[in-house]
Amino acid sequence: MSSTSGEVALLGPAQIRELANTLDLTPTKRRGQNFVIDPNTVRRIVRLANITDADQVLEVGPGLGSLTLGLLEQAASVTAIEIDQRLAEQLPRTVQMYAPGYTDRLTVIADDALQTGLPPKDLPPPTALVANLPYNVAVPVLLRVLTEVPSIQRGLVMVQKEVADRLVAGPGSRVYGVPSVKLAWFGHAKPVGNVPPGVFWPAPHVDSGLVEFVVSPASDDAQLRDAVFATVDAAFSQRRKTLRSALADWAGGKDQVDEICRRAGIDSAQRGEALTLSEFAALATARTEQGHL
Repeated sequence: MSSTSGEVALLGPAQIRELANTLDLTPTKRRGQNFVIDPNTVRRIVRLANITDADQVLEVGPGLGSLTLGLLEQAASVTAIEIDQRLAEQLPRTVQMYAPGYTDRLTVIADDALQTGLPPKDLPPPTALVANLPYNVAVPVLLRVLTEVPSIQRGLVMVQKEVADRLVAGPGSRVYGVPSVKLAWFGHAKPVGNVPPGVFWPAPHVDSGLVEFVVSPASDDAQLRDAVFATVDAAFSQRRKTLRSALADWAGGKDQVDEICRRAGIDSAQRGEALTLSEFAALATARTEQGHL
């Protein structure tokens, strides 16, 4: 059943299954496909994302359009990037059926968010990222968007609960790691709620988490960012190892690690899990000053 002009009808379990049957679609783990079937969850996400009619929203992995419909009702526009060609082709038809007054706000890009050009050309620069990110690529997609689309000011993503915990973890936490530090580079992130498996089809075996972030980059120096990220990758490549051991290849030897740490004012006997973003930046800067490229 379609909505009347100017109104948005959100998708429930029956509508999701009807669309899936129409497309002869079987959700795949390979693409992390778990579709939201609960309108209240969609409303909750849109509300927490604080989307207004001034926002140009970027959505990655719209799937069958559950969240897309909710976003279209609030945003100035929604650009949806969908890797599954069938879903990408269906999405405008779904919007025409359930939100006919909002079709002109939607742009669909049938491509891989990890490969397509960002930001999308010939479109208003996105101001917010709001997405139910596919579980299997959530972190690389999030970090790529924040790296490639500097117009993004804030966002809200739904990811696997374990991933959400990692994204917002601080130094010293047992789940603090590469995603935590790299997201911190781009701004401040915090958890804003959990989502149970029952709101998805098919239902995953784990809870999901909602992560809100506000973009305020540590620096707009791309070369420094890359150097810091390389330092982070090295420090966590051998988790539970001291910096002196974990950074040996990165620095060219353990003695070089000691010297870089001395310059940065950091004890090389510490582990990466204990370091703040600013301390990783100090290490990267000290390494550069020592003559490494």
